[in-house]
Amino acid sequence: MIYRFRVILNSQDEVYRDIEIQENATFEDFHNTITQAFGFEGQEVASFYESNDQWEQKDEIALFDMSDGGEPTRTMAETILNHVLSKEHRNLVYIYDFLSMWTFIIELADIAEPEAGVTYPNLMFAQGEVPDEPIDPEFVSESADGDLDDMYGDENFDDDQYGSSDDYEHLDFDETWN
Repeated sequence: MIYRFRVILNSQDEVYRDIEIQENATFEDFHNTITQAFGFEGQEVASFYESNDQWEQKDEIALFDMSDGGEPTRTMAETILNHVLSKEHRNLVYIYDFLSMWTFIIELADIAEPEAGVTYPNLMFAQGEVPDEPIDPEFVSESADGDLDDMYGDENFDDDQYGSSDDYEHLDFDETWN
């Protein structure tokens, strides 16, 4: 069977790719297909995350296992698409380049019979161009003007407790410790 996905880049403009790939392909194959379809070099760390209908990130499928001896992480090379995805479990979040945080939502749109003469994976359709930089998430404070005193109250910050930033005399450390 062939899985047909819509892979949508989180961007200001409508940027997505419709991709077909074999159901028994690995997530590493899918990762390589996505990076090529969007014009990335494919040399950055990436992860897929299983997701629910609200696009909340669940279990990770990482490019590399970086678990430091703890519980091993599922890796893309070892994980097959149809072992994770089905008609009931159709959504993924994909993050490419953890420094830039290119974020994609992926939906399994259809499961179809392979077509004669078509080579898979197959880029079916491309909409929009990838921007130069990913969207920066906006962090808005809960306070109207963003003042920490308003958010936490004046009583939590005692400026006299530590002295001025130029006064190190009262601190108990040796300035030449290095």
